[in-house]
Amino acid sequence: MQESNVTIPYPARWQALAVLLMGAFLSPLDFFIVNVALPAMQQGLHANSAELQFIVTGYGAAYAVFVVTGGRLGDIYGRKRIFITGMCLFTLTSAACAIATNAEVLIAARILQGLAAAMLAPQVLSSIRVIFPATEQPKAMGLFGATFGLASIAGQLCGGMLLEWQPFGLTWETVFLINIPIGLVAIVLALIFIPENRPEKRPKLDIPGVILISITLFLFIYPLIKGREAGWPLWVFICMAMSAPFGLWFIRTEKRITAEGKDPLIYLKLFKDKKFVAGLTVIFLFNNTASFFMIYPVYLQSGFHWTVLEAGLAVLPYAAGFFIGPLLSAVLSRSYKDHVLTIGLSLLTIGFVLSAVVLWYYPLPGGLLYGALLCAGVGHGIVMPVVVRLVLADTPIATAGLAAGIVSTAIQLGSALGVAIIGTLFFSILPLAGSYTNAFMIAILVLGSLELLALYYGIKLKNSKY
Repeated sequence: MQESNVTIPYPARWQALAVLLMGAFLSPLDFFIVNVALPAMQQGLHANSAELQFIVTGYGAAYAVFVVTGGRLGDIYGRKRIFITGMCLFTLTSAACAIATNAEVLIAARILQGLAAAMLAPQVLSSIRVIFPATEQPKAMGLFGATFGLASIAGQLCGGMLLEWQPFGLTWETVFLINIPIGLVAIVLALIFIPENRPEKRPKLDIPGVILISITLFLFIYPLIKGREAGWPLWVFICMAMSAPFGLWFIRTEKRITAEGKDPLIYLKLFKDKKFVAGLTVIFLFNNTASFFMIYPVYLQSGFHWTVLEAGLAVLPYAAGFFIGPLLSAVLSRSYKDHVLTIGLSLLTIGFVLSAVVLWYYPLPGGLLYGALLCAGVGHGIVMPVVVRLVLADTPIATAGLAAGIVSTAIQLGSALGVAIIGTLFFSILPLAGSYTNAFMIAILVLGSLELLALYYGIKLKNSKY
C-alpha cells in the first residue's frame, strides 16, 4: 500500500486493526502484569531490591529512549515490516525472560523487550492514521484506547490468578509466557491482513540524530524513573541537567540536516504547530495518571493488608471505566464534537477529587470510592483516543510514524514524571499523614490538580475538528 493511493480505503482495514491492537495490547499488559509478579520474582530469583527496580526500569527506559527512532524506522522501511519485526523480537524476548536463571539475565532480556516494544508501538498509531479515512478514525482510535483499558484489567487479574494457580509449577515465569501465543498469532495474521505502507521516496535514517536523541532521553528519563527509588541522590540531578546540552546539540544537528536538504530524524517544524504542541502537553499531563496504578495497590496492600489479587480486583472499577470510556468517545464525538476532550478531562478530574472527598468521610475502601474511581476511569478512557487522534490528524502521512513516536515519548515522559512526583509525595508525607489513607487522599488530590491543568490546555484544542 503505497502512500500515493491511501485515499482509497483499504478493504481489510478492520481486520488489520484487530491485528494491530494485539500489538497494542502486549506493551501495557506487560507493564501491569510484571508489577504484580515482582514479589514472586524476588523470591524465585533471589533478587535484591535494586535488581527488581532494574527489571521494571530497564524495560521502561529502553522503550522511552528508542520509541521515536522506532516510529521513524516505520516511516523509512515500512510500518508492516517494522511491526512484524518488533512483534518477533517481543515474542523472543518474552521467552528469554521466562527462562532467565538469574536477575541479571532477566534485566538484559527486559531491556531488549523494551526495544522491541519501541519498534512495535508507533506502528500501531501510524498505521491507523494511514489506513483509515478520517470519518472512521474516531471509532478506530476508540477501539485502540479500549485496548489499553482491557490490558489494565487483564494485567491485574491474570497476574494475580497465574501467581495463585501456578500452572505447571511455574510462578513468575507465566507472566512472560502468556505473551508468546499472542505474539505468534499476531505475526501470522499481520502477514495476511496488514498492508505495507511507506513513502514512495524512502528517506534515509538520521544516525547522528538517533544517537543524540537517545542520549538526551536516556539522561532525562532514566534518572527520573530511578530517582524516587534511589532517594534522589546527586547523580540523578546531574544526569538530568546534562540532558539539556545534548538536547540543544540534537536540535542544532536537526536544523543543519534540514538546511542541507537531507532527512532529519525529527522535523522540528512539527513543533511550530500550536495544536500539535498543545496536544502533546495534554498527553504529557494526562499520563501522570500512571502514578495511580503505583500508589493505589500500595495503599490497599500496606494500609489494609490486602492480597495481590484483592488489590487487583479493587482496580477493576477504574480499569472498567478505562475500557468503557474509549468506546463512548466515538459515540460522543458525533453529538458533542469539540467538547469531547473537555468532557473526558472533566470526568477524570472530578473522579479523582471525589475519591479524596469520599476518603475524608469514609477511610475504608468501599462502594463510594469505587464509584468515584469508575468516573475517573471513564474520563481517562474518553481522553486517550481523542487527544491522540487530534495530535496525529494533521501530520503528513510520510511522517506519521515519527509523530506517533513523539506521542509515545510524551506518554512515557508523563508517566515517568507522574510516578516520580506523586510517588515521592505519597511516601514522603506518609509519616506525617498518620495513615496510608491520608497519604493516598493527599496524593490523589494533587493528581487531580494536574489533570485540571491538562483540562486548561485541553480547552485550547476545543475548536479542533473531530
